[in-house]
Amino acid sequence: MSESTAADVAVDPVQACPIAPVVDLVFSRWTTPILWTLNEFGQQRFVELQRRIGVITPKVLTQRLRQLERDGLVTRTYHAEVPPRVEYAISPLGRTLAPLFHSLAEWSPNLTKVEAARRHFDDTEPARRRP
Repeated sequence: MSESTAADVAVDPVQACPIAPVVDLVFSRWTTPILWTLNEFGQQRFVELQRRIGVITPKVLTQRLRQLERDGLVTRTYHAEVPPRVEYAISPLGRTLAPLFHSLAEWSPNLTKVEAARRHFDDTEPARRRP
């Protein structure tokens, strides 16, 4: 009978990093700008949302909105009018992410320190790699 080592034991990824599924859900490409925009500006039509986000294509915005609706973070309201009108809003579940957005916004001034660190690294790293 062999003894198992720590390397042999499978670790549940959620236990290893319990925030990983949240990061995957909230910080996938385009999700954060969509949720932040709906949280900041409220219910919006597709074109308004696209205009506020900027460089997102209609196809990608449609795909992300469908996924966010499926995840329960966004609600879609269809108004049977002529012409038909569709509006999107952050759901109550999505709104629970507001403190996270607020914390990230408070942290964002540190991006200048990140840029300075990158410049320092880029300037000094080649010298450290020389034999």
